[in-house]
Amino acid sequence: MDAVDSSVREVVRHTVRPGATAAGQGLLVSLLCLATNVPLFVLSVVALLLIPVFGIGFALFPAVTALVRISTGLQRRIAGWGGRPIARPYLPRPEDAQLGTWRRFRWVVGDPATWRDFAWLLPGAFTGGACLLAFVMPVYGLEGVLGIPVVLYLTVDWYGYGLFWPMDNLFEALFSLPTGVLVLAGGLAVAPWLLWLHQRFAALLLAPTEAARLALRVAHLTVSRADTVDAQAAELRRIERDLHDGAQARLVALSMSIGLAEELVERDPTAVRRLLAEARETSGHALAELRDLVRGIHPPVLAERGLDGAVRALALAVPMPVEVDVDLPGRLLAPVESAAYFVVAEGLANATRHSGAARAWIHLRHDGERLTIVVGDDGRGGADPAAGSGLAGIGRRLAAFDGTMSVASPPGGPTVLTMELPCASSSPRTSPSSGTA
Repeated sequence: MDAVDSSVREVVRHTVRPGATAAGQGLLVSLLCLATNVPLFVLSVVALLLIPVFGIGFALFPAVTALVRISTGLQRRIAGWGGRPIARPYLPRPEDAQLGTWRRFRWVVGDPATWRDFAWLLPGAFTGGACLLAFVMPVYGLEGVLGIPVVLYLTVDWYGYGLFWPMDNLFEALFSLPTGVLVLAGGLAVAPWLLWLHQRFAALLLAPTEAARLALRVAHLTVSRADTVDAQAAELRRIERDLHDGAQARLVALSMSIGLAEELVERDPTAVRRLLAEARETSGHALAELRDLVRGIHPPVLAERGLDGAVRALALAVPMPVEVDVDLPGRLLAPVESAAYFVVAEGLANATRHSGAARAWIHLRHDGERLTIVVGDDGRGGADPAAGSGLAGIGRRLAAFDGTMSVASPPGGPTVLTMELPCASSSPRTSPSSGTA
């Protein structure tokens, strides 16, 4: 009996569930393609033909292109649901805050992705329309499995299903049950393949070309370089401010106390002893502030114990249970370790201050080429990188290393930050790799 239950679960997991999901996606894809592709193709052709007519097309074509990009953007997002995401291929918008009609037209027309989208519209309508079969076949099979043809045969004068159009007797009506089972099973098996074929065809035209990838890469590096320069300038200003307001002020007070003690050393030894005690206390405070400043630049625990030990130290300092799971091959490059340490620290700080979480977790993995960092909590959720400086700061710090960050934080939680840094290990493992803090 257990073997039968196990077989049923395997069939549901490997056939029914993927087939049902593909059927729903097939309906969505077909409706989107049939409802938008042909009208958008016609509008694009009309806009191009109107270019010589008093320049109307110069303003109309970019507007139609914006609608095309919305439609193709939905197609790319749907492709991502199936595990085959398609990246946006468009060149970045020019830096001008407001583009004139001519500049906007040149930007749109000069982007090769515009014409690839245009070339995809009509063929995409056919392949997307074919995805309707991914929905129709399982539904038609389900109709037979539920015995709807038998009910209709008994209640209406004319009805057909499967091989019999119309059904002339009860046997033909009952034959719809095994026919429905076969059609349902075939539909669930075929639906993922129909969707896969459409998505593969869409990727041929909607995915960025190598030239587009290179252009997007250059644009991304330009932006990340500017963000890195701004971040470094802000960090230098912070260090200067901390030195001026903290250690420098205490050292000035220390110098004044020593100078006053020099003047009183012959006349008032008691006052000199008091001034020297104050100087010793002031020097201790200055030293502590300098240590704090250095810790903010490169934490000593990171240099001494590596990323594994430093992250565990962070977890111990948080006023909530934090599960730490680290799998690193050894020490990473020092700048990468520093960036990873501070993004974990910022993620834990956000969880502590804003989420109301009862527990948190940190997972670090290195696959030889990329460091993956996951910081999560079971708090209230709703984290938005655009709403505050914490997550935005993490994104800027990662961008300096060509890293990425994604945030999953639905209302009610949990919040999960997934960050990736391209890097290679620089030394063999020197610390334990997993555990709970």
